[in-house]
Amino acid sequence: MNVNFDSALTAAHAAAAAQNHPTGTLYVVATPIGNLADISLRALHVLSLCDTVACEDTRHSQTLLRAYGIDKSASHWLALHQHNEAEASEEVIRRLQSGQRVAYVSDAGTPAVSDPGARLAWQVQSAGLRVIPLPGASSVTSLLSACGTPGHDSSGFIFVGFLSSKATERGHAVELLNQEPRTQVLLEAPHRIEALAAALGILGDRPVTVGRELTKQFEEIATVPAKDLSAWLSGNAQRTRGEFALVVHAQTQVLAESSDNDRLLKILMQELPLKTAVKLAAEISGEAKNALYNRALELKQASAG
Repeated sequence: MNVNFDSALTAAHAAAAAQNHPTGTLYVVATPIGNLADISLRALHVLSLCDTVACEDTRHSQTLLRAYGIDKSASHWLALHQHNEAEASEEVIRRLQSGQRVAYVSDAGTPAVSDPGARLAWQVQSAGLRVIPLPGASSVTSLLSACGTPGHDSSGFIFVGFLSSKATERGHAVELLNQEPRTQVLLEAPHRIEALAAALGILGDRPVTVGRELTKQFEEIATVPAKDLSAWLSGNAQRTRGEFALVVHAQTQVLAESSDNDRLLKILMQELPLKTAVKLAAEISGEAKNALYNRALELKQASAG
């Protein structure tokens, strides 16, 4: 994308220059996941202001910042990735203690969400220093906002991220996904998406929304039953290319709110942990465990309210 971002940088300074950007502070900055236009004005201002930019790949981030008209010398850059995060975090802390402003960016998206940055933020806060987040692009929230839900679902979602590349461990992880009734978000690389799709087949008719190349030119979002995901991928050779985010939708099975089942759950939950109570209730009543679990959560929330 050949775009002149000079006016954006000017607008960024105009919008954010009057705001307080304290020294001795780590700024965790979200960057685009594929579309250069998905950068915030505040992020542009802070990236140009900071004394150090710590990042996963200095060459990648230098190219990104230059696209916005921000060019920093070699002394302003610090590599911080999954292989050196603990050690590099100590260097960040030293620079912060000397009064620098330090920005951290991962290769794309929001740091610490399946990217380095979580350990850095923890170590900086543990050292008594301030961490300020600059929100922005994320494949997780982008797909969740677009995929919708088949009904009212107030149970939230679970971020799972990347499953194991080993078939046995991946299969076990999918079995656990099947037992979880809430919405779950996964990430996957193009060379492993077919293996993941095959593993997710055991979820049967449970809807899965797949987001491919989110925010990019060939973005594609589709919702299919889990059992049909492999067939959907094979329906077009282009569908196995690009980076993937997937939403495994919440279980839609509804338990009849019979007084007998409610009474059974309430009695068991008074004496046992929720999961144990649900397991016993399923054995006694013959109802599906996932449906009972959802009903138990509703009863628990109602009693707390």
